[in-house]
Amino acid sequence: MKKIAVFADVQNLYYTVRQAYGCHFNYAALWAQVSQRGEIVEAYAYAIDRGDPKQQQFQQILRNLGFTVKLKPFIQRSDGSAKGDWDVGITIDIMDAAPRVDEIVLASGDGDFDMLLDKVRSRDGVEAVAYGVPGLTAQSLVRAASFYVPVEGQLLLRN
Repeated sequence: MKKIAVFADVQNLYYTVRQAYGCHFNYAALWAQVSQRGEIVEAYAYAIDRGDPKQQQFQQILRNLGFTVKLKPFIQRSDGSAKGDWDVGITIDIMDAAPRVDEIVLASGDGDFDMLLDKVRSRDGVEAVAYGVPGLTAQSLVRAASFYVPVEGQLLLRN
C-alpha cells in the first residue's frame, strides 16, 4: 500500500477558499480523498495560534481527523501588520518526510513551494500532489506537482 504524507497550509486554505467561494475548506473530505489512494502515515496542519476558543475547537477537529497540528504564535507588529508564516517549517517537514513515503500531498496554492516539489520529486522519486483553489493557485506550483487537484465540490464546507 502506498504511504502518503499530508501537509496542510491552514492559513492559505482559509483565505483562498474564503476569497473564491465564501466558505471553508473541508479537511475531512481531503482526508477521505487521500485515504483512497493509500495509507496516510503522517499528516500535519500548520496554523497560527491566536488563543481564540473557536480556533482551538477547529484545531481539535483537525487532531481528531488525524492531523498533528503545528502552531506558531500570532505576531502583531507595531505598524499594524501581522506575521504568521509557516513556509520554512512546511519545507523542512516535507524534506524530512519525502524519503519515507511514496507520495507527498501539499494542500496550499502558495507558489513559494514550487521548487520544493521539484526537489522532492527528483531527489526522492515521490509523487507530489498539490491541492489548491483554481485561479488562486500559483501556476508554477501546478507545473511542479505530479498532479494538481482543484479545491472545489466536496472539498468545500458550505454552511
